[in-house]
Amino acid sequence: MGLTAEDIGSMARLTQLAGNPQSVPRGDIYLAVASLYHSQSTRLTERERVLMREILQRLTTDVEMAIRIALAERLADDDTAPLDLILLLADDHIEVARPVILRSGRLNDTDLLSIITRADEDRQAICAARPHIGEPVCEALVRSNSESVLVTLVRNATAHIGTAAFETLVEKSRHIAVLQDPLGRREDLPANLATRMCDWVSDVLKTHIEQNFPIVPKGIETEVDHAAESIQKPPALSGEAATSAHKLVTKLAAAGQLRAGFLLRVLHQGQIDLFEIAFATLLDLDIPRTRRVLYENGAAQVALACRAVGIDRCVFSTVFNLSRQAKSMQMTLTAADRTEVETVFNSFSKTAALDRLRALTTPGQGPCDG
Repeated sequence: MGLTAEDIGSMARLTQLAGNPQSVPRGDIYLAVASLYHSQSTRLTERERVLMREILQRLTTDVEMAIRIALAERLADDDTAPLDLILLLADDHIEVARPVILRSGRLNDTDLLSIITRADEDRQAICAARPHIGEPVCEALVRSNSESVLVTLVRNATAHIGTAAFETLVEKSRHIAVLQDPLGRREDLPANLATRMCDWVSDVLKTHIEQNFPIVPKGIETEVDHAAESIQKPPALSGEAATSAHKLVTKLAAAGQLRAGFLLRVLHQGQIDLFEIAFATLLDLDIPRTRRVLYENGAAQVALACRAVGIDRCVFSTVFNLSRQAKSMQMTLTAADRTEVETVFNSFSKTAALDRLRALTTPGQGPCDG
């Protein structure tokens, strides 16, 4: 591939600098070098790459902030930008770093972990706000004692916070009051940790937790553990284990404790049969129809089921992926699937979603594929 018109212009500016360095604004030199670095990065030798990075680093303090911010904004959404250049901008002043840390697809979890290790509080908070950060990044962020970093992470609905990170966050919420409300309102918060928080949160938040998580009554708690042990291994329930699971779900429902949080808890624990029984109970469908909804009729019906029982959009992918993974099924959502899922969550109330799902799954009432 030959030089582009932009490359030629960049080289002309650099040639002008060589002939009369005082006549060329530092901002022009900065942009010219950055442009060449971007377009020719795959052709540069390591020595040339190091030289260009050194030029950009030396020019940074002499170039207007607005110019560096404009470059960062342009490269943040460019998946062909050289990683070295993105990392250079990520180490610049926070205003320059923000767009690339927040949006650049060139940064993976390893890069983010490296940034977090040497970052100040503001930069860590930007990492915490980045969409779809993985569990290792979340685990690094929860080690922070900064309220802004922790609260930003918990408010990031797309962050994949693992159980260990949630444990740390819950313990920190004992002493960081501003963390309690956003943490207690995350639907992917493990139910046992939500229950633990009830010892120190406000009455309002405690009521929310009790209404949205399976706060298991004392008399039922041992039965939960027993049911969990009974169904960890077998692929399908039968006999005494099935009876135990059905009794547990019936008792939770009668106590008003069978909610979306319980579904997420047992699904995360790999208790797929208990998950199906509880889901069927919440939908008031029989188990065969519930299984067809979950595994046979596409993502839209799974979304309708989730919407009907109060599972939030931000954890839909977790439900879809873990349930299908348990059945050794394909877990990939196509672009069309994602569009249908968004339509369901944006267009249907809980009641409307349940009505639509029942219509689709009742023989003679509608197409089975939604």
